[in-house]
Amino acid sequence: MFEHVQKRHRVFFVYIGGESPLKEKYIDAASELIVYTYFFSASEEVCPEYVALKEMPAVLVFKDGTYFVYDEYEDGDLSSWINRERFQNYLTMDGFLLYELGDTGKLVAIAVIDEKNTSIEHTRLKSIIQEVARDYRDQFHRDFQFGHMDGNDYINTLLMDELNVPTVVVLNTSNQQYFLLDRQIKNTEDMVQFINSILDGTVQAQGGDSILQRLKRMIFDAKSTIVSIFKSSPIMGCFLFGLPLGVISIMCYGIYTADTDGGHLEERYEVSRSEMESQEAEEESAAQPEPRGGRPLVPAGQGPKDVLEKKTD
Repeated sequence: MFEHVQKRHRVFFVYIGGESPLKEKYIDAASELIVYTYFFSASEEVCPEYVALKEMPAVLVFKDGTYFVYDEYEDGDLSSWINRERFQNYLTMDGFLLYELGDTGKLVAIAVIDEKNTSIEHTRLKSIIQEVARDYRDQFHRDFQFGHMDGNDYINTLLMDELNVPTVVVLNTSNQQYFLLDRQIKNTEDMVQFINSILDGTVQAQGGDSILQRLKRMIFDAKSTIVSIFKSSPIMGCFLFGLPLGVISIMCYGIYTADTDGGHLEERYEVSRSEMESQEAEEESAAQPEPRGGRPLVPAGQGPKDVLEKKTD
């Protein structure tokens, strides 16, 4: 029965023992994560002979051809441990899997290669990642998930950068930070040193989820969408973006010309108003009566002066 389960499932969890508080926690975790992995309960007699348990009850995960026992002191919460251990230690990565790994809280070390390329650079980098995942599991499995990805298209979109293949990138899927190689990876020891440099903070993280990075992501996504549309269908791209731009241009031109016409009308109104006022003033001056006899009127103040002048004569 146990061998049959192992053949059918690459990763599964088993509770071994009787009733206990640990079993209650196991049932609660299984109820929450049953859609992601497989859960079983068994007695100690059902376990294979190679399974050696120091104490009972216990929770085990079987994967990668071996098993690992849950330790509450080292592994913390049971549900969190199950969520971290529900993946094999080495995986072939894709976008959906990276999204799921975001819930584990682990850093994801990925060898970005071209699987069609059989050169020594591509095959060596993949084998180095596999060796680290296998031989250094006890040292890194709580913090790292390992795997490889075919091609750099998805990674380039995720990092908003162009990566040369082959290479290694370490992703923090929980906050969108990433780490790039700061050295040439020639063997397993170089890769282990690079991972330790990430853990002790020597290698600087790039990216993140800050406001600036989110704005940069929006611009990058918009640019990528426009480029992909024009590459796939140039005519449709011209229609989708040319028609709105044409309508907006016509609206702006109409608004501008309306303001200009309004200014001319106001200027013409002011000119005509001033002309009317000057014409009215001319009409009023022309309408004033002239004195009788055709002689101009003499101011009143000039009368006595003329009399004095005659007497002097």
